[in-house]
Amino acid sequence: MNGATLDHLLQRMPPSRFVVVARDPAKAQRFADLGVTVRRGDYADPSSLAAAFDGADQLLLISSSDPAGNTAELHRNAVDAAVRAGVGRILYTSHQGAALGSPFGPGHDHAVTEGMLAESGLPWTSLRNGFYAPSLAWLAGPWRDTGVIAVPGDGPVSWTARADAAEAAAVILASDGGFDGPVTLTASAAPTFDEVAEIASELSGRDVTRVLMGDDEWVAAQVAGGQPERMARFMLGMYQAAAEGLFAGTDPLLGSLLEREPQSVRDALEAPLSAAR
Repeated sequence: MNGATLDHLLQRMPPSRFVVVARDPAKAQRFADLGVTVRRGDYADPSSLAAAFDGADQLLLISSSDPAGNTAELHRNAVDAAVRAGVGRILYTSHQGAALGSPFGPGHDHAVTEGMLAESGLPWTSLRNGFYAPSLAWLAGPWRDTGVIAVPGDGPVSWTARADAAEAAAVILASDGGFDGPVTLTASAAPTFDEVAEIASELSGRDVTRVLMGDDEWVAAQVAGGQPERMARFMLGMYQAAAEGLFAGTDPLLGSLLEREPQSVRDALEAPLSAAR
């Protein structure tokens, strides 16, 4: 998301205004070629961060995606370094449904990080993005082949295009402020998996049904299909959080920032179907 956000910002401001921080600077070479300063920084190496963040008016802090890392500890390193560097504001890529009691592990981690930001003494904005729509491809399962969306729990989810969230982050970064604390950025609707099945039926021209399975039955089916049990139980938490309504809310702010209607679940399902034709 951070690369796409910077792409949008570079349409508004000169590259000399920006610094990219990467664990491997070589992977940010395309930005260096445009004149953007690239610095090395690694959440797991606290000594690298203060200098990497030095001089930043705003810091877009991308949440860690290291499945083997201690997310809270990594984020603590980054927030502490931002304080030491005197960053003007932190914008953090959080998630809708951030809550300490969430059965979805990242939801808990995002809530912990938001607590760190609130205690940091720095101005901060938490971008509570809706559940990224590309995840629907694997969370809904191989319905194109089976005609079935088999899930261990059902609830509304505001599936949100990653590209839309990235563009909105750029708009907020380029704004004159006014976005303090948690900011919700979601698509306009939050369909259940049952409703996703209805949309899939309309688009594919075949009957697609949603089937509810027991938790253990669903995990066993995932493991039998080759999914590691640890990952299956991680995914189970998402369905449980959805059933609790943690991803149900929608907010018109994303559309207002984009000045257009955000992409929908129909768009997310239609794109791969169109490509396959």
